[in-house]
Order: sequence, then structure tokens, then C-alpha cells
Amino acid sequence: MYQRQGAVAFKKDLSNIKLLVDHLENPQTTYKTIHVAGTNGKGSTSHMLASILQEAGYKVGLYTSPHLKDFRERMRVNGVVANKHFVINFVKKHKAFLEAHKLSFFEMTVGMAFDYFAKQEVDIAVIEVGLGGRLDATNIITPEVAVITNIGMDHTQYLGTTYSEIAFEKGGIIKEGIPVVIGEHHPETEEVFRTLSRKRNAPLHKAYTFDAIPMKSDLKGTYQQHNIRTVQVTIAQLQQKGIAVGIQHIAKGLLQVVKNTGLQGRWQIVGENPFIICDTAHNKEGLSYVLPQLETIPYHRLHVVLGVVSDKDLDDILPMFPSHATYYFCTPDVPRGMPVDTLYEKASLFGLRGEMYTSVTKALDKAKEHAKAKDLIFVGGSTFVVAEII
Repeated sequence: MYQRQGAVAFKKDLSNIKLLVDHLENPQTTYKTIHVAGTNGKGSTSHMLASILQEAGYKVGLYTSPHLKDFRERMRVNGVVANKHFVINFVKKHKAFLEAHKLSFFEMTVGMAFDYFAKQEVDIAVIEVGLGGRLDATNIITPEVAVITNIGMDHTQYLGTTYSEIAFEKGGIIKEGIPVVIGEHHPETEEVFRTLSRKRNAPLHKAYTFDAIPMKSDLKGTYQQHNIRTVQVTIAQLQQKGIAVGIQHIAKGLLQVVKNTGLQGRWQIVGENPFIICDTAHNKEGLSYVLPQLETIPYHRLHVVLGVVSDKDLDDILPMFPSHATYYFCTPDVPRGMPVDTLYEKASLFGLRGEMYTSVTKALDKAKEHAKAKDLIFVGGSTFVVAEII
């Protein structure tokens, strides 16, 4: 599993997934799809789209990664996680094939999700890219619309070290004649998307040039405003393709994302007195929205439970964290977790002071012990830190 192991689990090739879906008789061709890529916001955007389509009365598949608690979170139908027996039976039935072709964890899971959605007879499925786009195992679908939320510096060891290189990889989901929605503007990526869409005769829609219809969401991060606008432009493309969605479905769907889809870990309040907030933001672009939002909440003292994965560029993210906070450093419980002493030593160079703890839960327990009722505790730095406390 890439999210746990890192590079050893990463495969840059579509041949395996093509073999698998052929073996499964191409289940992904039996329903409509929406394909969503991007450095940040692709998870929230995917869940928003699914919620809106559910409100419009469709039976909706939703494929996302990683999971927080339960593997089956990766494949949901109308917000309900996949049936345990389906997962067990799928592996039993196809075990010989999966082992013979040495499929990766992600490839197996994509094939399983495509098969599940076909068996559930969904009307439409929202498919979130795992990593990148061009060579991601999800990139064998021909969607109604492709969405690229934004481009940031993350996973540079796989996707390239410049914004334009990363945009080229994510732009790999742009298909011949299929409309593509770009969520956010970046001067270094605009030309990449323009060129790719022109070559593939794909109508290009820049969501950032549209005025969003003012709507609220139950996802409370300020960064969700970008995603709401992207979603509105995407829904407009679906409407043009004859998928009936009313403005009331958009409004209600945005307000009920958590209820409809089960999304967790996005600016989620997990305690009060003291206020405890967690967020899965884990790169420079994501944290550039989340950390300033902490300062909009009145607090007496700020406590930060912080852990990261080992391939994170600390020189990029640690300067963003406030030096007035008290830190509780920890390691997420995955093989890819950065050793706590490495994080502690590097953080001290940026004036971030605190103590080291042997687990995320011990770090949070100590933060709760130290915090007064009017203090604020923030838990973050990695999806896997958040997963351990919700």
C-alpha cells in the first residue's frame, strides 16, 4: 500500500490495471464516471460531487483514497461503504489472477471498486485519482467530465519538481473530446492545460474565471470555497450532457456532504473545552489555508499535535507553523511515518518548541492534559495522524 510503504508500492504503468479490468470484463464501462485529480481538494471535491448527485436522485459510486479507518471507505455507494462479503469474495474469486500478475494494492483496489459499482448498478461514479493522473490506475475510464482541482508541490519524487511537470502528469486525465474543469489558476500550469486540452480537442473550463453562486457547505475550511466553485462549474458540464441536477440539489448537496458521503478529517471539530480541530492538510498548499484559519478562532494558548511521513519536505512546511504554539511531536503508526526525533530536531531549527511522544494518541492525551478550556488544540501534518484520533 503506497500510503503506508511509500515508493516500493508505487507503479507507473497502466498495463496491470488494463489486464485486471479485461479479466473483470470491463465493469467501468457500464456506468457514467467523473474523474477528479489535483494536489489538494480532490477528496473534498469528489465527496461534494457525490453528495449533490445523490440529492438529485442518482445512485452514486464514490472511489477515494486513502482510507482513514476501514479499507471499505475507499468504495461507497450513496455514502455506504462496500459490503464486507463483497471484498472477501472478490479476493477469493480473483486471488490466483491477482497473485499471478503481481498487482499492486492500489491496482487491485481500483479494479475491485469498478467491479463493485457495476454489481451495485450505480448510475454514475465519482473516481478520485490516487497519485498524479497520467499513469494512475484510475486513468482507464472515459468520464463525462475531468476535473483538476489545483497543482501544488507534493510527491515530487514521482511527478516532477516543477509546477509544469506536475501539471503535465495530472493533465494526463484529459481525454479526447471530454470537457475538463481546472479549479485554480497558477501561472506556470495554465499553458500546460491549454496545450493538452487543445491537442485532445477537450473543451477547457477555467473555474477560477467564473463567479461562484454563493452557497454554504458543512465542510467548514475556508479553502472549501475554491472547491465549491469548481464543483458548480463541473455540475454545469454534467447538466449540458443531460444529467439532470437542479440548483436546489447543488445547495442541499453542499450542505450535507458529511451526512451523504461519510467524509471525515476536513477541518473536523473533534472536541470542545478545549476546542480540538483536526485536518488532513499535509503539504505547503493545503497548510497555507488551514494554518491561517487557526488564527480566526479565539484562543488563549495553541497546542499542536504534529506528525508527518518520511518523504515530506520539512523545509517547505515547518516555516509555516506558528512559533508561539506548544508542540507535541509524534510519528503516525505507518512504516512511512517520519521518526519523531527527526521531526523534533528539524522543528527546533525553525523555533518550534515542544516534546516528543511515542504515539499520536499519547501526544494528544498530553495536549489535552496541558490545555485549559479556552485553549485550542490542532491535530495534523498527515492523513495518518488524523486517522488515529477520529
